[in-house]
Amino acid sequence: MPGSIKLHQLRAFTAVSQHGSIRAASRLSGLSQPALTKAIQELESVLGARLFLRRQQGVELTDIGQHFHRHASLVLEELRVAQEEIQQRLGLAGGQVNIGVGGSIARTIMPNVITRFHQTYPNVRVRIVEGQLVSMIPELRQGALDFTLNTHDRTDYDRELTFEPLMQREYCVVVRQGHPCQGARALRELLHCDWTMPTPKGNYYRLLGDRFAQQGIRPTIVVTCETFMACTSLIAQSDFVSILSRDVISDPVMGRNLVALEMDEPLPKATFYLIQRRDTALTPMGAYLAQLFRQHCRDSIAS
Repeated sequence: MPGSIKLHQLRAFTAVSQHGSIRAASRLSGLSQPALTKAIQELESVLGARLFLRRQQGVELTDIGQHFHRHASLVLEELRVAQEEIQQRLGLAGGQVNIGVGGSIARTIMPNVITRFHQTYPNVRVRIVEGQLVSMIPELRQGALDFTLNTHDRTDYDRELTFEPLMQREYCVVVRQGHPCQGARALRELLHCDWTMPTPKGNYYRLLGDRFAQQGIRPTIVVTCETFMACTSLIAQSDFVSILSRDVISDPVMGRNLVALEMDEPLPKATFYLIQRRDTALTPMGAYLAQLFRQHCRDSIAS
């Protein structure tokens, strides 16, 4: 291989990849277009492969470029984490922790955990991504997320990640206050209703779908919501039916217009895990935040 990869080449490459054009990357990164172009050409020469296809409206990653982007992003993220870890071990508490949380976590223990963390380390920035595990896999792989608290089912990425069980949450059928079927006791009484559900790609909801199929129950899911907010808002203001964590009913804002139906046959509980990349240590601040989540999960189980 002619020469070696330089750090500024990786930064130029990821900047152009992220923004889709050399012009946009130049404007947002503060580097000149010639400097970015030269760095990418040098990188392509070192690798012996084209990383971008030039288009009229910008650039597009080649297949090799897409593969290399995952490695480049991870390298830069690992360097950022290493630098922040050293600063934190020297007592200069700063940097950033990036986490993902499922909807149930976001509306129960997350506010208290983040408040406590911020009171202890006010100079550490925290980025929170809400959603299901399937949407967070790319960022976990690239190191852009330190960890996530989410549900999990056995999948192909088990070898890449570690899964630490923290707690279980009860799920239930949810409708609005005053819904015509508010007195229903069995799922079969609700099959004529229109249903809205979070994406079936989510681990718990995939498990739920399999369970329904085994029982010959097929709710008519006409609306799929990618966010918890969209799902709960739709239920609260219409006759749609859904299945959500029972915690949502106790939420002072989201739950006041919702009712959890008491089914004769309870739904399976969802297990939430602390999930992170295998063989990758968290920074001291990341480890402290993870420990706070563990503690609050234990407290929520005890209460």
